[in-house]
Amino acid sequence: MLFHVLTIFPELLSSPLEEGIIRRARKDGKIEIMITDIREFALDKHTMTDDRPFGGGEGMVMKPEPLAAAIRQARDGQAESHVVLLSPQGRRYDQNIAADLAGKKNIILVCGRYEGVDERIRANFVDEELSIGDYILTGGELAAMVIIDSVTRLLPGVLGCAGSAECDTFSRGGLKYPQYTRPRDFEGHEVPDILLSGDHEKIAQWRFAAAVKTTMEKRPDLLDAMSFSKKELKLLQKYGVCLDTSCRK
Repeated sequence: MLFHVLTIFPELLSSPLEEGIIRRARKDGKIEIMITDIREFALDKHTMTDDRPFGGGEGMVMKPEPLAAAIRQARDGQAESHVVLLSPQGRRYDQNIAADLAGKKNIILVCGRYEGVDERIRANFVDEELSIGDYILTGGELAAMVIIDSVTRLLPGVLGCAGSAECDTFSRGGLKYPQYTRPRDFEGHEVPDILLSGDHEKIAQWRFAAAVKTTMEKRPDLLDAMSFSKKELKLLQKYGVCLDTSCRK
Protein backbone atom coordinates (compact mmCIF):
# COMPACT_ATOMS: atom_id res chain seq x y z
CA MET A 1 0.00 0.00 0.00
CA LEU A 2 1.19 3.49 -0.81
CA PHE A 3 0.49 6.45 1.48
CA HIS A 4 1.26 9.78 -0.14
CA VAL A 5 1.17 12.71 2.31
CA LEU A 6 0.85 16.26 0.98
CA THR A 7 1.93 18.88 3.51
CA ILE A 8 3.71 22.21 3.89
CA PHE A 9 5.65 20.83 6.88
CA PRO A 10 7.23 17.56 5.69
CA GLU A 11 9.79 17.46 8.53
CA LEU A 12 6.95 17.19 11.02
CA LEU A 13 6.23 13.67 9.77
CA SER A 14 9.70 12.23 9.34
CA SER A 15 10.52 10.94 12.84
CA PRO A 16 7.17 9.37 13.87
CA LEU A 17 7.06 7.40 10.63
CA GLU A 18 10.52 5.93 11.29
CA GLU A 19 9.68 4.16 14.54
CA GLY A 20 8.15 0.88 15.74
CA ILE A 21 5.67 -1.09 13.67
CA ILE A 22 5.49 1.58 10.96
CA ARG A 23 9.26 1.45 10.46
CA ARG A 24 9.16 -2.34 10.25
CA ALA A 25 6.22 -2.28 7.82
CA ARG A 26 8.16 0.09 5.56
CA LYS A 27 11.29 -2.03 5.80
CA ASP A 28 9.35 -5.21 4.96
CA GLY A 29 7.69 -3.58 1.97
CA LYS A 30 4.17 -3.79 3.44
CA ILE A 31 3.71 -0.05 2.99
CA GLU A 32 5.43 2.80 1.19
CA ILE A 33 5.19 6.36 2.44
CA MET A 34 5.89 9.34 0.22
CA ILE A 35 5.88 12.87 1.61
CA THR A 36 5.53 15.83 -0.73
CA ASP A 37 6.05 19.46 0.20
CA ILE A 38 3.14 21.43 -1.26
CA ARG A 39 5.40 24.50 -1.39
CA GLU A 40 7.25 22.88 -4.30
CA PHE A 41 4.17 23.63 -6.40
CA ALA A 42 3.79 27.28 -5.40
CA LEU A 43 3.63 29.69 -8.32
CA ASP A 44 5.62 32.62 -6.90
CA LYS A 45 9.19 33.11 -5.75
CA HIS A 46 8.08 33.32 -2.11
CA THR A 47 6.53 29.80 -2.34
CA MET A 48 3.21 31.06 -1.00
CA THR A 49 0.63 28.35 -0.41
CA ASP A 50 -1.98 30.48 1.36
CA ASP A 51 -3.76 33.79 0.95
CA ARG A 52 -6.48 35.89 2.56
CA PRO A 53 -10.10 34.74 2.09
CA PHE A 54 -12.32 36.45 -0.43
CA GLY A 55 -15.02 38.43 1.36
CA GLY A 56 -12.75 39.11 4.32
CA GLY A 57 -12.59 37.34 7.63
CA GLU A 58 -10.01 35.81 9.90
CA GLY A 59 -6.92 33.83 8.99
CA MET A 60 -5.56 32.48 5.73
CA VAL A 61 -6.81 29.88 3.26
CA MET A 62 -4.63 27.37 1.38
CA LYS A 63 -4.44 28.33 -2.28
CA PRO A 64 -5.90 25.94 -4.89
CA GLU A 65 -3.11 25.97 -7.50
CA PRO A 66 -0.32 24.35 -5.41
CA LEU A 67 -2.74 21.83 -3.89
CA ALA A 68 -4.17 20.83 -7.26
CA ALA A 69 -0.70 20.38 -8.74
CA ALA A 70 0.48 18.33 -5.77
CA ILE A 71 -2.58 16.05 -5.95
CA ARG A 72 -2.20 15.59 -9.71
CA GLN A 73 1.43 14.61 -9.28
CA ALA A 74 0.56 12.16 -6.48
CA ARG A 75 -2.11 10.59 -8.67
CA ASP A 76 0.11 10.37 -11.73
CA GLY A 77 0.85 6.79 -12.62
CA GLN A 78 -0.94 5.43 -9.53
CA ALA A 79 -4.03 3.34 -10.17
CA GLU A 80 -7.05 3.60 -7.87
CA SER A 81 -5.88 6.66 -5.97
CA HIS A 82 -8.09 7.68 -3.06
CA VAL A 83 -7.71 11.32 -2.03
CA VAL A 84 -8.48 12.09 1.63
CA LEU A 85 -8.65 15.62 3.01
CA LEU A 86 -7.97 15.79 6.76
CA SER A 87 -10.51 18.29 8.02
CA PRO A 88 -12.60 18.88 11.16
CA GLN A 89 -15.62 18.98 8.83
CA GLY A 90 -15.05 15.41 7.65
CA ARG A 91 -16.70 12.14 8.56
CA ARG A 92 -15.65 10.98 12.02
CA TYR A 93 -12.81 8.49 11.66
CA ASP A 94 -13.26 5.10 13.33
CA GLN A 95 -12.14 1.47 13.14
CA ASN A 96 -14.62 0.61 10.37
CA ILE A 97 -13.25 3.38 8.15
CA ALA A 98 -9.71 2.21 8.92
CA ALA A 99 -10.70 -1.29 7.75
CA ASP A 100 -12.15 0.14 4.52
CA LEU A 101 -9.00 2.17 3.85
CA ALA A 102 -6.88 -0.93 4.46
CA GLY A 103 -8.35 -2.28 1.21
CA LYS A 104 -7.07 0.66 -0.86
CA LYS A 105 -3.88 0.58 -2.88
CA ASN A 106 -2.96 4.26 -2.96
CA ILE A 107 -4.13 6.76 -0.35
CA ILE A 108 -3.30 10.43 -0.81
CA LEU A 109 -3.58 12.34 2.48
CA VAL A 110 -3.99 16.10 2.06
CA CYS A 111 -3.01 18.01 5.21
CA GLY A 112 -4.97 21.22 5.57
CA ARG A 113 -3.68 24.22 7.52
CA TYR A 114 -4.85 27.65 8.71
CA GLU A 115 -8.58 28.24 8.04
CA GLY A 116 -8.66 25.29 5.65
CA VAL A 117 -8.28 24.71 1.92
CA ASP A 118 -9.96 26.51 -0.95
CA GLU A 119 -13.42 24.96 -1.35
CA ARG A 120 -12.78 24.20 -5.04
CA ILE A 121 -10.12 21.70 -4.01
CA ARG A 122 -12.51 19.94 -1.65
CA ALA A 123 -15.26 19.88 -4.27
CA ASN A 124 -13.23 18.77 -7.28
CA PHE A 125 -10.11 16.92 -6.13
CA VAL A 126 -11.07 15.11 -2.91
CA ASP A 127 -12.77 11.71 -2.66
CA GLU A 128 -13.39 11.84 1.08
CA GLU A 129 -13.06 14.22 4.05
CA LEU A 130 -12.08 12.66 7.38
CA SER A 131 -11.89 14.07 10.90
CA ILE A 132 -10.21 12.29 13.83
CA GLY A 133 -12.41 14.07 16.39
CA ASP A 134 -14.40 17.13 17.33
CA TYR A 135 -11.48 19.42 18.11
CA ILE A 136 -9.19 21.68 16.13
CA LEU A 137 -5.54 20.91 15.37
CA THR A 138 -3.02 23.31 13.89
CA GLY A 139 -2.87 21.13 10.79
CA GLY A 140 -3.75 17.78 9.26
CA GLU A 141 -0.34 16.16 9.75
CA LEU A 142 -1.16 14.52 13.09
CA ALA A 143 -4.43 13.22 11.64
CA ALA A 144 -2.50 11.81 8.66
CA MET A 145 -0.20 9.94 11.03
CA VAL A 146 -3.19 8.57 12.95
CA ILE A 147 -4.65 7.19 9.71
CA ILE A 148 -1.33 5.74 8.51
CA ASP A 149 -0.77 4.03 11.86
CA SER A 150 -4.29 2.64 12.27
CA VAL A 151 -4.55 1.41 8.67
CA THR A 152 -1.07 -0.10 8.55
CA ARG A 153 -1.61 -2.32 11.58
CA LEU A 154 -4.62 -3.88 9.82
CA LEU A 155 -2.59 -5.00 6.81
CA PRO A 156 -1.74 -8.73 6.65
CA GLY A 157 1.66 -9.57 8.09
CA VAL A 158 2.28 -6.20 9.76
CA LEU A 159 1.59 -7.17 13.38
CA GLY A 160 3.74 -9.82 15.02
CA CYS A 161 0.65 -11.73 16.21
CA ALA A 162 -1.85 -12.26 13.40
CA GLY A 163 -4.84 -12.30 15.77
CA SER A 164 -4.00 -9.00 17.50
CA ALA A 165 -6.00 -6.78 15.15
CA GLU A 166 -8.98 -9.14 15.24
CA CYS A 167 -9.15 -8.92 19.05
CA ASP A 168 -8.57 -5.18 19.30
CA THR A 169 -10.86 -2.74 21.00
CA PHE A 170 -13.57 -1.76 18.46
CA SER A 171 -12.93 -4.90 16.36
CA ARG A 172 -16.41 -6.07 17.36
CA GLY A 173 -17.77 -2.67 18.22
CA GLY A 174 -16.91 -2.68 21.94
CA LEU A 175 -13.83 -2.40 24.15
CA LYS A 176 -11.26 -5.11 24.76
CA TYR A 177 -11.05 -7.22 27.92
CA PRO A 178 -8.52 -6.34 30.69
CA GLN A 179 -4.98 -7.62 30.17
CA TYR A 180 -2.45 -8.86 32.74
CA THR A 181 1.22 -9.91 32.64
CA ARG A 182 3.92 -10.96 35.13
CA PRO A 183 4.19 -10.86 38.10
CA ARG A 184 1.16 -12.87 39.22
CA ASP A 185 1.01 -10.82 42.41
CA PHE A 186 1.73 -7.10 42.13
CA GLU A 187 1.70 -5.32 45.50
CA GLY A 188 -1.07 -7.60 46.72
CA HIS A 189 -3.16 -7.35 43.53
CA GLU A 190 -3.41 -10.79 41.94
CA VAL A 191 -4.18 -11.89 38.40
CA PRO A 192 -7.65 -13.51 38.03
CA ASP A 193 -7.31 -17.26 38.66
CA ILE A 194 -9.07 -18.19 35.41
CA LEU A 195 -6.20 -16.72 33.36
CA LEU A 196 -3.77 -19.12 35.06
CA SER A 197 -5.97 -22.20 34.62
CA GLY A 198 -4.74 -23.28 31.19
CA ASP A 199 -8.37 -23.88 30.15
CA HIS A 200 -8.50 -21.90 26.91
CA GLU A 201 -12.25 -22.23 26.43
CA LYS A 202 -13.01 -20.86 29.87
CA ILE A 203 -10.43 -18.11 29.42
CA ALA A 204 -12.12 -17.09 26.15
CA GLN A 205 -15.51 -17.04 27.88
CA TRP A 206 -14.16 -14.93 30.75
CA ARG A 207 -12.53 -12.50 28.36
CA PHE A 208 -15.75 -12.14 26.34
CA ALA A 209 -17.77 -11.35 29.47
CA ALA A 210 -15.04 -9.04 30.78
CA ALA A 211 -14.94 -7.16 27.46
CA VAL A 212 -18.70 -6.54 27.53
CA LYS A 213 -18.53 -5.48 31.19
CA THR A 214 -15.65 -3.09 30.43
CA THR A 215 -17.63 -1.60 27.55
CA MET A 216 -20.64 -1.09 29.83
CA GLU A 217 -18.50 0.67 32.41
CA LYS A 218 -16.41 2.88 30.11
CA ARG A 219 -18.32 3.29 26.84
CA PRO A 220 -21.96 2.24 27.31
CA ASP A 221 -22.86 4.16 24.15
CA LEU A 222 -21.12 1.46 22.10
CA LEU A 223 -23.42 -1.30 23.33
CA ASP A 224 -26.37 -0.09 21.27
CA ALA A 225 -24.58 -1.05 18.06
CA MET A 226 -23.48 -4.47 19.31
CA SER A 227 -25.46 -7.70 18.91
CA PHE A 228 -25.18 -10.98 20.79
CA SER A 229 -26.24 -14.53 20.03
CA LYS A 230 -28.46 -16.49 22.41
CA LYS A 231 -25.38 -18.47 23.49
CA GLU A 232 -23.49 -15.27 24.26
CA LEU A 233 -26.42 -13.79 26.19
CA LYS A 234 -26.57 -16.97 28.28
CA LEU A 235 -22.83 -16.73 28.90
CA LEU A 236 -23.11 -13.09 29.98
CA GLN A 237 -25.89 -14.03 32.38
CA LYS A 238 -23.63 -16.74 33.82
CA TYR A 239 -20.95 -14.13 34.54
CA GLY A 240 -23.49 -11.73 36.03
CA VAL A 241 -23.32 -9.18 33.19
CA CYS A 242 -26.64 -7.37 32.83
CA LEU A 243 -27.23 -5.67 29.47
CA ASP A 244 -30.47 -3.99 30.47
CA THR A 245 -30.31 -0.20 30.22
CA SER A 246 -31.15 0.04 33.93
CA CYS A 247 -27.86 -1.74 34.68
CA ARG A 248 -25.73 0.72 32.72
CA LYS A 249 -24.02 3.68 34.32
